[in-house]
Amino acid sequence: MRIRELFTPLQPTVTPYNLEVLYQDKAPSLALQDTIYCYWQLKTNAPLENEFVYRVVADGCIDIFFELHRPEENFVMGFCKKYTEFILDKNFHYIGIRFLPTMFTQLFSVPAFELSNRSQELELVLPEVAAFIRSRFDAAMDFSRITDVLDSFFIGHLQKVSLNYDNRLYDAIQIILKNYGVVDIKNGLDTGISPRQLHRLFDFYVGTSAKTFSQVVRFQNILKAKPSSQSLRENKLFYDVGYYDQSHFIKDFKNFYGVTPSKAFGR
Repeated sequence: MRIRELFTPLQPTVTPYNLEVLYQDKAPSLALQDTIYCYWQLKTNAPLENEFVYRVVADGCIDIFFELHRPEENFVMGFCKKYTEFILDKNFHYIGIRFLPTMFTQLFSVPAFELSNRSQELELVLPEVAAFIRSRFDAAMDFSRITDVLDSFFIGHLQKVSLNYDNRLYDAIQIILKNYGVVDIKNGLDTGISPRQLHRLFDFYVGTSAKTFSQVVRFQNILKAKPSSQSLRENKLFYDVGYYDQSHFIKDFKNFYGVTPSKAFGR
């Protein structure tokens, strides 16, 4: 199963129309595209007048990130069941690696649940990767050079590990992704193991339950669909994505994004 073919984890809160701050992402080498969704950078084009509030929406992934001017400041952020806000300086250049669901644990054997709903210093989780970042990056490097170095490192690491594709977990993930997150968790994920065993697998590899992961997948598919003005105005969107109650839809969306659907889509 290729998660990448069914899932597009988006971070849309910095738009191309923001001339002060640039967000850009880039796919990794073909050899890594089953494990890493993208490399990304978030940077100021010029020093800002005020600190910048960066809102990270729930995307189902685990990220490693660091400040290019101070690569010794490197972190890992686990699966988050709600949006997170970071207060950034007036001048910054962050680089990140966004791993597809389950793949951080596959690559590094770190239980995903130990990282969930927070960010922490990478040194405490993966000291060798933290040392690599600290020693190999500096502010003079452009994004293309940075991604080349990251490609080389992760390809080398991938060759040293053996990935464990438990079909019972990945069959369940495939059902969730193919149904855009609209799944009856109790009756729709029969992959040959008990709900308790499946919960343990999701917790270990994804960092949350199948139910919460499904909710994030549904939210991410809403972002990808970019609802029309008419859909929002006529309150049809929540029916289309499996909600029966508009207030519940708005509450969930705001929990994952930080603002209402109308504000998020600029309507």
